[in-house]
Amino acid sequence: MAPGEDIDSGMESLTTNSKDQTPIKSDEDDSLDDDELDETLAERLWGLSEMFPESVRNVTYNVASGTWHGVRGLYAFSRVATWLFFSSSVLLFAPLIFEVERAQMEEVQRSQQKQVLLGPASAVSGGGGLGMVPQR
Repeated sequence: MAPGEDIDSGMESLTTNSKDQTPIKSDEDDSLDDDELDETLAERLWGLSEMFPESVRNVTYNVASGTWHGVRGLYAFSRVATWLFFSSSVLLFAPLIFEVERAQMEEVQRSQQKQVLLGPASAVSGGGGLGMVPQR
């Protein structure tokens, strides 16, 4: 080999051949190129952030982090408020519900006792009294 032959600038192939001789890429080459080009949204935004001044980036960061902390605080508050509301409701209204149920059970027991003592007609009529006689 001569000293000038191992360095090819590629210019000779363009002048002697009029056909385009671009190399054909295989599927392996395509997959490698696609993997290198895939970016996440966060990576793209981070790359775009360099075109904004530092003050805009700081304000954006402060707004985003303040919003995040506000949402977290609101969520924590809503959890505590929900727990307090429902536990207080159970403690306040459970005795009332039990008392109403007890009163209904007593009423049912009185009605059954009256039906046993006086017969089925007295329980349905609502207890007019024993001494009343129907008028003709």
